[in-house]
Amino acid sequence: MITLADVIKVYREVDVETIALRGVDLRVARGEFVALMGRSGSGKSTLLHLLAGSDRPTAGSVIVDGVDLSRVDENLRVRLRGARVGIVQQSQNLVPFLDLEENVLLATALAGRPLDRPAARAALIGVGLGDRAGHRPEQLSGGEQQRAALALVAATRPAVLLADEVTGELDSGNAATLLDLVARLHADGSLTVILATHDPGIASRAGRIVELLDGRVVADRRVA
Repeated sequence: MITLADVIKVYREVDVETIALRGVDLRVARGEFVALMGRSGSGKSTLLHLLAGSDRPTAGSVIVDGVDLSRVDENLRVRLRGARVGIVQQSQNLVPFLDLEENVLLATALAGRPLDRPAARAALIGVGLGDRAGHRPEQLSGGEQQRAALALVAATRPAVLLADEVTGELDSGNAATLLDLVARLHADGSLTVILATHDPGIASRAGRIVELLDGRVVADRRVA
């Protein structure tokens, strides 16, 4: 489902070079729930950006759902991201001038699915936001915006969900609610979940924990 082979990512700015990933090898099977652990700067977010197709590796291959994202052009990577990858992060990419229902409909259109208002409303109801469908993102709390992002995932049914430190700015109650929703989406089908976190308690919700340090995989273990 997901294969990273000898992935290297180097960022260059003028004469400064930063190596974010150093020869990462990783395989994730369809339907797995994997937590990426590591402190800030370990390479977690860089790895997620490569899997999302929003960046490409300096060397190595990144294969997601049978497509090598390191070899396709930007237009195809954008289309694949809309159709096959759902992304939830601290800073949400909800369209600010659209209400929640319209955001869900836009996401389904970008994923190449037919527009379906009842299905969009059902996705929002599923994350507890049925009564907020007509609200814009700015009218929501941080926890509600995170749940809205999961409604987009529920509506578009991607192959992969990437979550980047999604509970970092939430209180314990909202964090638990969000993780319960992620677990429910994962349990409903063949969704592959990769969740980046520095919190061992959150990582324990996954079935597998992969630890990064200085751009390298230093541990890979199943959760008992």
